[in-house]
Parts: sequence; C-alpha cells; structure tokens
Amino acid sequence: MTKNLMSPLMLGSRTLPNRVLMAPLTRSRAGQPGDVPSALNAEYYVQRASAGLIVTEATQISRQGQGYAWTPGIYTDAQEAGWKNVVQAVHAKGGHMSLQLWHVGRISHSLLQEGGVAPVAPSALVAKNSQCFVVQPDGKAENVPCETPRALALDELPGIVAQYRQAAARGKRAGFDFLEVHAANGYLLNQFLATNSNQRSDAYGGTLENRARLTLEVVDAVIGEIGADRVGVRLSPHFAAHDMADSETEAATLYLAKAFSERGVAYLHIAEPDWAGGPELTEAFRAQIRASFNGVLIFCGNYSAADADALIAQGAGDAVAFGRLFIANPDLVERFREGAELNTPDRSTFYGGGAHGYTDYPALQLQPV
Repeated sequence: MTKNLMSPLMLGSRTLPNRVLMAPLTRSRAGQPGDVPSALNAEYYVQRASAGLIVTEATQISRQGQGYAWTPGIYTDAQEAGWKNVVQAVHAKGGHMSLQLWHVGRISHSLLQEGGVAPVAPSALVAKNSQCFVVQPDGKAENVPCETPRALALDELPGIVAQYRQAAARGKRAGFDFLEVHAANGYLLNQFLATNSNQRSDAYGGTLENRARLTLEVVDAVIGEIGADRVGVRLSPHFAAHDMADSETEAATLYLAKAFSERGVAYLHIAEPDWAGGPELTEAFRAQIRASFNGVLIFCGNYSAADADALIAQGAGDAVAFGRLFIANPDLVERFREGAELNTPDRSTFYGGGAHGYTDYPALQLQPV
C-alpha cells in the first residue's frame, strides 16, 4: 500500500501532489563551457516532474564551491538563465522544484578552483580517503584525491555568506519554489559543524553553538532573499564518508532543528547514512528530531515504497526522498502507485556522459483498460 505516500502535502505555501520526493543527485552533465543547465538537463527533470518535489542536483554557489567537474552552478547570468529554462519546463508539467545550494569546502582540488588556488575549509585538514572529480590539463576526466585546503580567515566568512545570499537571489529569480541549504554529506557547512573537521578557536569553532554559527548565518541570508516558508535545509547525522567523524552529531542536529523551527523554515531534509557507512538512525533519535522541528520532515535513505509509506503512517516523517530509484524510473510515482516493477539503475552511467543512462530509461507502459 502507498496510500500515505500518494497523499497531498502542504509545504510552505505550496501543495505537493504526493510525498514521493526526488533526492538531489549529482550527475555531472551540465552544459559546457560554464557549467550551465542545458536542454538535456531540462528533459531529465521534466521526465520526473510527477515527483511531489524535485530537489535539484547539488549546485555550486561559486567557482570556489565546486568539487566535481561538469556540475551546474548558480553564480553566473548564463547559469541562472539555464536554470530558469529548467524550472519553467518542470512547472509546465505541474512539477515543483527546490534548488540545492552547495559549497563543497575541502572536497575539492586546485584544478577546479579559479587560478589554481587551494580549496577552502574551516581548518587546514585534508579529507583523507576522499576524492573529487576533475578534468586534467590534457582533457582527461578522473577522480583524484582531495587536496589539503587552507583555513578560511575570520574576515572571509561574511563573503561565504554573501555567496549563498547571491545564489539565493538568483534561484528566486530563476523561479524555484524552494531553496535547500546543503549542510550535509561532509561539505563546507558540515565541515564547520563537525568536531573533527573544525579545529578553529574563534567564534566559529569550539562549542556547538560556534560550530553551528555559519550554517545559521547562511540560512538567515537565504531566508532574507526568499522567505522562510520557501527554505529547506539538508543535514546528515552520523555521516561517515569524506573523513567526517562528529562526536556531537545528534546534538548538532537537534540544536539546528530547533533553530530552524524558530525561524519558520519550511522543511528539514535528513540524509540517512546508509551509503556512507555510518550507524542507522535510532527510533528514539528520529522521535527527537520530530519533536524538535515543527516544519515538514523529510527522510532519505534507500527506502522501499512500503517502508516509506509506513514511516509516514507512523508520523515519524512527512515525506521520503528517493535517489537511485528516480535515476532509473522517471515515472517512479506511477510505478509506486501501480505496484509495478522498477527499472534497475546503471551505475556506469551515473556521472558524466550524455543522454544514455540519463534520459533514456523507459517509462511504464500501462495496458489500456
């Protein structure tokens, strides 16, 4: 049964037609040069417009914020125009979109940075056993180890907030229904939050309140551009990839959840650590998140339709985001509704390339009644 998954959901001032959300999925297929969303990207998202809400692939807010080749940005006029075309096409199909705002921090390399400078982070600590995706000078694209970053100076942090603010303004002009602050998965804001990656001794390091300061400043800046009822945040408690080890991960999640509630943030998107090797979230912790946040609560973590429906029925969450299933099943909502067989995703086509493995997965062929 998927009765709960298929029920409408009020999110901010928008009514979503169902609770089957599309998770952010890096596909490294932005138009070149300039990392500009293209007609191919529009086709991909339009195919999936029946999702209750599409959260876009992570989108860098600046050249400094990029850690993977061919991912889209939202810091140039061309990128803004490209995204506007995508949003208009999805809206024409009745869909809703949230733009995920991304700064990778130390998960980067000088080959991706303007002028070949070092990536930035809260502290000059390399992300061990972590890779980024670059184009070498000879044109070859490959995964390489992340480089040691330089620590951001205190007087640079307002500039980081400004990057998010400017990206939010562009996202609003492009017509997005929501903007999602990516504070998860070992990227810049998560690096500030985590006890092992943040070794600062100033107002942005040490205590939980200090480590959470930049995330809240960013959220406030985004709210200032588009309004709290159109803002979401993604967090990833217990995330263990990208050399992350936060000894206060649950406390940080609950602290931020309460702070987001006070601001009237529309939704909190929890990325569960299923693929990153961290421990499963306990039912008690889920209940604490639910009690701490009064907006729409979304979970994402390799759910089946039945498990997602049960989560919503129990009141533990309001919606579930699906990633890999949406890659291979553009009509995932219809397949869930009909209890139909699912296509299997081709992992070899996840990153880079063209239409193959991107827009050529077959839709469900329903037999006429």
